[in-house]
Amino acid sequence: MEFAFALKKIISAMIMPLSLGLFLAIIGLILLYKNRFKSAKIFLTISIVWIALISYAPFSNLLIKPLETTYQKLELEEIPADVKYILLLGGDMENRAWEVLRLYNNIQNAKIITSGYAGRGEIPEAVLTANILYEIGIKQEDIIIHREPKDTKEEAIKIKELLGEEKFILVTSSYHMPRAMALFRKEGLSPIAAPTDYKIKGSNEALSAPSGGNLQKTEIAWHEYIGTLWSKLRGQI
Repeated sequence: MEFAFALKKIISAMIMPLSLGLFLAIIGLILLYKNRFKSAKIFLTISIVWIALISYAPFSNLLIKPLETTYQKLELEEIPADVKYILLLGGDMENRAWEVLRLYNNIQNAKIITSGYAGRGEIPEAVLTANILYEIGIKQEDIIIHREPKDTKEEAIKIKELLGEEKFILVTSSYHMPRAMALFRKEGLSPIAAPTDYKIKGSNEALSAPSGGNLQKTEIAWHEYIGTLWSKLRGQI
């Protein structure tokens, strides 16, 4: 299982937009050193144009907008009275956790579930997030830690063991919410979407310059579309 998970991560990194652009550039350089100038020009030109395109605001926004607008911000009056559990997917105190705190402070007797495995570090993200929540005043008995799940599918299975068909609020980034909701519903769960961490904030002008922020949006959207396709091929959604 660990090998398969690592292999999935490696393959995913190799087919990301920036990786593809750099791969084309490397081919162009190899051809250049072999004095195959015409072919080298083609590959280097395609590489430069591709990297400029994926760093361009209108292009990156076009990719990520359908993901971010699938679910709307969860208003407090929309929350059923019997919902008590709030699941925070992944460790992210800078973005997603603020939505969790907003909901926690407005739901009586709420419980927060943190998730996230150790990854490259020694301490799981779920534990790191829980420790920060303790420090800012959240009661220890109000936090449930899921440190084992390595991805959204595994977290869905874990939540099913805990809650069964009971409704809960699912907090994750807006661009990840469509895939997350599909994975959880496939397990027979009843999540209520609370998207946050929106990436479309800047200009969408045609004359805007390529930037790292736009490249990041393209990479994020690409990752979600590939992840959704992979999940569909495996029958997970």
